[in-house]
Order: sequence, then C-alpha cells, then structure tokens
Amino acid sequence: MTLLDAPAATATGQAAPLAPAARLLPALAAVYRAQLARAKVSRIPLLFVATFQSIGILVMMRGVVDAGDNPSAHAVVAGSAVLVVAFVALNLLAQYFGKLRHTGGLDHYATLPVPPASVVLGTAAAYASFTVPGVFVTAAAGSWMFDLPMGRLWILLAVVPLAGAALAGLGAALGLLAPRQELATLAGQLGMSAALLLGVLPASRLPVPVQWLRDLLPSTYGVDAFALTFAPHPDWARVLLDLGVCGAVGLVSLTLATWAYRRAAR
Repeated sequence: MTLLDAPAATATGQAAPLAPAARLLPALAAVYRAQLARAKVSRIPLLFVATFQSIGILVMMRGVVDAGDNPSAHAVVAGSAVLVVAFVALNLLAQYFGKLRHTGGLDHYATLPVPPASVVLGTAAAYASFTVPGVFVTAAAGSWMFDLPMGRLWILLAVVPLAGAALAGLGAALGLLAPRQELATLAGQLGMSAALLLGVLPASRLPVPVQWLRDLLPSTYGVDAFALTFAPHPDWARVLLDLGVCGAVGLVSLTLATWAYRRAAR
C-alpha cells in the first residue's frame, strides 16, 4: 500500500494488518541472548555470592562428614553444586518475574509479537546457563575437599540444564503467581532454603517425613544423579532415571510458568 492509498484505507475503517508473530525458536533465541547479555552485566556479583556460599557450606560440612568414598560425602558435594543453580534459577528468577509483574514490565513483552513460551523459556535458559561456571567451580572444590574423583564431572552438562529448567520454571511460576512483589521474593528465598536443607544434607540422615518433602523438590533428582557418579561403579540406569524425572518435572514447571505468564500478561 502506497502513501496515496493510505487515506482511502483509513476511511473504510479497516485496521492495517499486523506483522506476523515471531516463531517460537527464533523468538526464544532472541530472548535468551538479550537476557544473557543483561546477566553478564548485573548478575556476575550474585553468581560470585552463590558460588562462595556453596563453597562455604562445603567447608562447614567437611567438619561433620568424613571424606572419601561414602554416600554422605557424595550427597554434600552434589547438593552444594546444584545449590548454585537453585540460588540463581529459582531465587533470582522468582524475584525477577515478580518485579516484572508488579512494576508493569510485562507490558513490554506483551506488546511484542513473540509467543509467551519464548519469553519464559528464553529467560529461564539464560538464568540456568549463567550458573554453569559456579557449578563446576563448586563441584571441583568439593571433590578436592572430600577426596572424591573428578573424572565424571562431565555429568554436570546434563544435570545443570535439567535441574536448571525445573528450578527456573518453578521460580518463574512463583514470581508470576505471587500477588505481591514482596511475596515473590519471599517465595524465592524459601525455595532456595528448601534446596539447601533438603539437597545438601544426606537423605539417609533425614527423618522419613522430611524425605517425602525432599522427593517433591525437583532439584534433588539432579543432586541424586550427580551423587551416584562418585561411586567407583555408578549405577548408570539409576542416573538416567533420576535425570529423566528431573527433565519431566522441568517440562511441567516450565509449562506452569508459561501459563502463569499468559495469566499475568492479560
């Protein structure tokens, strides 16, 4: 339509057609790159805090858990490493989406022709992948402190995205569903505390009712999968099962977060 045709078109009362909505994967990649660039600037100090916190827990637990090839040492090192993911992907993402919702920041995304799933998935993926350096540093430091082998730390390349997806989806849903921004922050803090208490402490030393609560926390399946690889002869079938459960819970939590985003955007 030329400029000369524009008045005629508006006189009919017909609105000009909108541009087609972006496809899911290109939109997801764009959101991911934007969030990752933002995280590099503003989240590096928080990643340092998360890593330092996890290493501090390792030092504290070293005084009460024997080093060497024992399940308690495996659980402490694995739980401390995944705690870095919980701090960033669950706690900070709950605060981020809570702030977006209650300050009108979602209006910006709502005006863009991008699928809601791309906003949630792209942001969650950026926060989860941002934790990778801290997770590996914590796992290596814990393996050294507890005299555990480092040859299978490559399993973290599967644990981080799966546990990160589950925790990021949960964090996004908490932030989007919380009626107030302060409650979103509180929910994120409580979620991270649950990951600390139920993920780092050996499951065998917890009371049975608390073990049931531990089974409800999605990150514990990533912790268990990582802990199993410290054994001389890991049960790889059990490792794959735990990773599969973690991935399934991640899919559910991200679906919930996408629904919460649509609800909040409307």
